[in-house]
Amino acid sequence: MKKHIGYMVLAAALVSVPLLNTGCAVTRGQQSAGRYIDDKTITAKVKTALLRDSQVKGTQVNVTTLNGAVQLSGFVESQPEKDRAGELARQIEGGHQVYNNLVVQTGRAEDNNTKVKVDTDTHDKSIDVDVDKK
Repeated sequence: MKKHIGYMVLAAALVSVPLLNTGCAVTRGQQSAGRYIDDKTITAKVKTALLRDSQVKGTQVNVTTLNGAVQLSGFVESQPEKDRAGELARQIEGGHQVYNNLVVQTGRAEDNNTKVKVDTDTHDKSIDVDVDKK
């Protein structure tokens, strides 16, 4: 009888061990608290460098860091601005990789300068439309 109770207690203990190990972010391959702080520090350093640089509009660039990998996202006005942002991010100590996912805006400001000429003759039923684009 005592052996039977001993086996049941042992079995219950063995069954409960996996339950104690689940639910922790570290055991599921996510960040530890120290790595999270390191990533936040890298993000702050990259964002500060972008805001201090005169070539890059740092307010338009989003910076995300996960396990030392830095991702830049958002919109910039030119390819040199995109390249400069990536260069600044690579210079920050602690960042292992930089994913420059910035998008260069194209042509939206030019489309607003479209001129439309409409020639309407009240005697003629047809309408001629001439569109000149700069």
